Amino acid sequence: MKEVIAIIRPNTVAKTAKTLEAVGFPALTVMKCFGRGKQRGYIPAGLSDVIDIEQIMKEGEEKGLFMKYIPKRLLSIVVSDEDVPLVVGIIMKMNRTGKIGDGRIFVLPVEDAVRIRTGEMGEEAIGN
Repeated sequence: MKEVIAIIRPNTVAKTAKTLEAVGFPALTVMKCFGRGKQRGYIPAGLSDVIDIEQIMKEGEEKGLFMKYIPKRLLSIVVSDEDVPLVVGIIMKMNRTGKIGDGRIFVLPVEDAVRIRTGEMGEEAIGN
């Protein structure tokens, strides 16, 4: 089993979840989160003529030129090992714009799972 964790834009959660459900993955967890990647924070439109990114980082917070952290959504879904390529592919297709801020996907091993209601363990616990 693997846990697929995706950090994506808030406006793409609904279409991502709907597509995952349509292909047989209705169970997922979504959480609000904040972060930043290589862009180091959002620089508003109209400031694209500013070239010195280091100066913006140094003085930008006081002047309101960037945000420390960007609102994102964290999706978590546990799937069988063989389903990982499909789930990752769907998340990429639904979220890739080619622009900074599209997000990240992480795949982690899951040692075990237990369904509390029934006591099922392992693969049975993550099935529908």
